[in-house]
Amino acid sequence: MNHILIGAIFVLSLRLSLLLIVFALGLIAASLRAFESEPMRAKRLARKKQKELRALADRIASYAQSVHQRYPTGDVVVSERDLAERLRRRQDIVVTALNLLLNEQKVQRAPLNGYWKLNV
Repeated sequence: MNHILIGAIFVLSLRLSLLLIVFALGLIAASLRAFESEPMRAKRLARKKQKELRALADRIASYAQSVHQRYPTGDVVVSERDLAERLRRRQDIVVTALNLLLNEQKVQRAPLNGYWKLNV
């Protein structure tokens, strides 16, 4: 009986210690964000925006691959508006991601304004 009580106390104290450590780490993270300087905040937000833009560009490239697999004989041409609706993003953000892909030569502007040919 005594061993069970000691084991239970040990488990509870271990859990409490872990809980306190997690709480302290969360408090430190929140404090760092609250007291970060404006340039550091701007830099963090720019990195986050760039990461989201890269993820969107990758989704567009993946979409081009899937459309090309369904229709292998033709070009994959999409409108900015339709692509924005499909990806549930604002059109200006989709255009920015398409321009990123344009620099990587993964897309081309189509002759019709607002349309893009996705290179597969």
